[in-house]
Amino acid sequence: MLGLALELQRRGNDVLFATNAHYLPIAQSEGLECEPLGTEQDFQNCIRHPDLWHPFRSFRYLYQSLQPMLQRQYDLHVERRQRGPLIGITNCLGMGAFVARDRWHLPVITLHVQPAVLWSDVQPPKLPGFAGPRWMRRALHRMGERFVIDATVCPSLNRWRHELGLGSVSKISRWWNSPSGVLCMFPSWYSEPQTDWPAGWMQTDFPLWNHRSDEGMPDAVASFLAGGDKPLVFTPGSANIHGRDFFQAALEACRILKRRGIFLTEFPDQVPKDLPDSLMHARYVPLDLLLQHAAAFIHHGGIGSTSQAMHAGIPQIIVPWAHDQFDNAERICKLHIGETLSVRALTGSQLARALDPLLRSDLTRSACQTIARRMADRTGISRSADALMSLVSSTDT
Repeated sequence: MLGLALELQRRGNDVLFATNAHYLPIAQSEGLECEPLGTEQDFQNCIRHPDLWHPFRSFRYLYQSLQPMLQRQYDLHVERRQRGPLIGITNCLGMGAFVARDRWHLPVITLHVQPAVLWSDVQPPKLPGFAGPRWMRRALHRMGERFVIDATVCPSLNRWRHELGLGSVSKISRWWNSPSGVLCMFPSWYSEPQTDWPAGWMQTDFPLWNHRSDEGMPDAVASFLAGGDKPLVFTPGSANIHGRDFFQAALEACRILKRRGIFLTEFPDQVPKDLPDSLMHARYVPLDLLLQHAAAFIHHGGIGSTSQAMHAGIPQIIVPWAHDQFDNAERICKLHIGETLSVRALTGSQLARALDPLLRSDLTRSACQTIARRMADRTGISRSADALMSLVSSTDT
């Protein structure tokens, strides 16, 4: 979202970037006008609750955490429309933007960076607890939409809508696909377009944008990389504070395989104490700089991490917790570029057994190289900005 906002601003658009206060310094350092949606304490409270990473309770918890911020998101759209024509761009949880869209007839674009939130009966994505043939996934989705998504969102959302003179809505996982347009920032070879996708969809490519990539590799990391063979890189996700067992398994796997490793997390308390010289901890390294020097990437399966590993042309193991991570895991397995393991029973020996053949496989190496060549041009941000600008032009006319 930040990379796309910067590209739209570079093209002469007046951009307002609204995000949680935790991320405001990053956006402000890039020269964007910003507005907070929630406080730093809101962010900390959200990430520290284990339900955020529970495969079945995560949606309910995440929506309840975001709900107090939706009014401000709505208000920002109402305020900005008084300054002239606008287009809102939001992800699927931007309910405040969608309500402003319906109340004031504003053009709001839904931005999907992961295919898991774009439901298709023809080719259902893999969601937590969803297994079996397509008909079973369809049936499970109907149940999940009614008893989880709608049951979580509709009561408060429809009360709000009624106060504004709007009618009730349901089937929220369809409603969040805006009639103004749906921008899918992932390529067709990763998620093939389906005949039952919503009208007005546009498909581009992965954004592949990283904060601080222009600053180069941190000195400590560069020195470590120069000191031996390509390391394994591990992360449970940038906002995950529940990765202690993950990193312990990573430590044991590196010992078994006699491999070097880099542990990435902003929360060093998760990392085992007294790491050997063959391992190091780093708070943050831009993945586009780091992964080209890695042997493999073991991570949670967020779409950003998944796409960066594909761009680097290295195998990956996805250990999914919740959200879209199960779907991304299934997709990389189908592409023969990685494997997936359950976080509930993750051990160092299990991780080593999965990594060893993956690192030796000619099929995996060839598949990774083929994917990397497809992604070499890194045009996702510019193509997505082109698509959005075409929508701006059509709206103006």
